[in-house]
Amino acid sequence: MSYTLRTTILSWWQASRYHFIPPSMFPAAIGTIVSWASFQSFSLYFFVLVILGVIINHAALNMTDDYFDYKHAVDSTKPGEENPYTGGSKTLTSGLIEPKKMFIVFSILYGIVFILGLYITIERGILVLAFGLIGILSSIFYTSPPVKFAHHGFGELGLLLNFGPVIGLGAFYVQSQQLSIEAFLATIPCGIMLFSMIVINEIPDIQEDRLAGKLTLVARFGKKAGMRLYIISWIATYSIIIFSVLLSFIPWPILISLFSLPLVIDSNRLLVQHYKEPAKLINANKRMIQAHAITSFGIIIGYIWHGYTQGKPVTEITLFLLVLLVLYVPALIPPFQTKLEKK
Repeated sequence: MSYTLRTTILSWWQASRYHFIPPSMFPAAIGTIVSWASFQSFSLYFFVLVILGVIINHAALNMTDDYFDYKHAVDSTKPGEENPYTGGSKTLTSGLIEPKKMFIVFSILYGIVFILGLYITIERGILVLAFGLIGILSSIFYTSPPVKFAHHGFGELGLLLNFGPVIGLGAFYVQSQQLSIEAFLATIPCGIMLFSMIVINEIPDIQEDRLAGKLTLVARFGKKAGMRLYIISWIATYSIIIFSVLLSFIPWPILISLFSLPLVIDSNRLLVQHYKEPAKLINANKRMIQAHAITSFGIIIGYIWHGYTQGKPVTEITLFLLVLLVLYVPALIPPFQTKLEKK
């Protein structure tokens, strides 16, 4: 492989920020597994289409965020590369990718998602289009004008809804052609965890965001408020899971998701100790990502166990799990800042 081709591949991989894409996969997988375990409806084919759609849309969102943050001078002032989990992909600020090329690429990606969504809508029902349009438009206008809702303190809430019930209920509807409170309660923890991930990532970026007029919740209310929001969001995540089980809205095996608690405690401890020191928050970010994955996989495994004990066939769901793992494994590659020559 030539040096130029290798540089290009690594640069676009960095721009996709694939290590942040599992929060899209998990609600799609959970919505699907709820349909299989509790509603006896499952199509591996449509699951693959849905999860590919949300992955592509999330990559486009990451590039859109990078592009407009660069245009609005949000990322151009970031000092150094202290924390690889914050400050965007840095492919534009480092000159690895030209802004015009990134605009073209994420526009093409949105086009692919739209075509996928239209096909699934034709096959599975008009409500799919509604869920898809919410997802695409939210991604586009997260940082792009004229809406730029991330600049006005609404970005975190939008991501909470989209990366929880919007994706989750959309995936559930594709499988079952109906909506349910169970699917909502099983997927809303994913959205709240994504909210917590965004908040902890915003803390090191507070000064740059304020200078650029990007008034995220942390930029608006300060680092201490961000720290409190992070803690509260995890309390809310576990509370919804526990009370949903106690009230019999979701099956008890889902409690296996609580095995992420030690990581959450450690992440909160590190954040409380080092919220003023971005470089020392790296481990807090790692624990956050690990806890998000364990909680989500816990819900998925809990539903597989529930379905198995109810006598559901497991052959297809084994393939479902294999697809999910194949798509998830690349996200385990640690984030990096490419040290290659600029184009």
